Amino acid sequence: MKIDARGKQCPLPVIEAKEALRAAAPGEVVEISVDNEIATQNLRKLAEQKKLGYICEKLGERDYLVKITASGEKTTEEETDNTTYSCSMRNGVVAVLSSDMMGSGDEALGKLLMKGFVFALAKQETPPETVLLYNGGAKLSCEGSESLEDLKSMDEHGVKVLTCGTCLNYYGLGDKLSVGTVTNMYEIADILTKAALVVRP
Repeated sequence: MKIDARGKQCPLPVIEAKEALRAAAPGEVVEISVDNEIATQNLRKLAEQKKLGYICEKLGERDYLVKITASGEKTTEEETDNTTYSCSMRNGVVAVLSSDMMGSGDEALGKLLMKGFVFALAKQETPPETVLLYNGGAKLSCEGSESLEDLKSMDEHGVKVLTCGTCLNYYGLGDKLSVGTVTNMYEIADILTKAALVVRP
């Protein structure tokens, strides 16, 4: 099985490789083409975590071929798909998105990082029970957001996606909410004080 992940931003190469390994036959080699050293390191971590065979070949200045051998132990389709969003696995984890950017510094980079974070969050084997969006983060759940499909994916699999109504009104987005439901500060405070773990990118 071959994957061309050249030109794709993190975490896409890892996620595509992970999905390919799930579908691969025992002992099958999954080949992933990437164009940077960081991607090869992330793929190596994936292989190490799953205790899989890993080989990396540098074919050119920005041309790498990573080979990962699928495990001989196969999980069932139910284990690989349905349990991904098992309610018992979420255990009160709340992800807080309070901005449409991740970190401080360059705005374009911050928005790119947040897009990558939400995408990676949607692909987690143990997704959060709730995603809270407030202040600038409210923009992520609205029409035109590049993170909309990932938030919709989580919402469809039972993750509660809640956006602050005051924030939507403040930004003039009251009629632009495209995923999840509107919440208020009382509910936000209640969820945060009862959360087992709060994740803030």
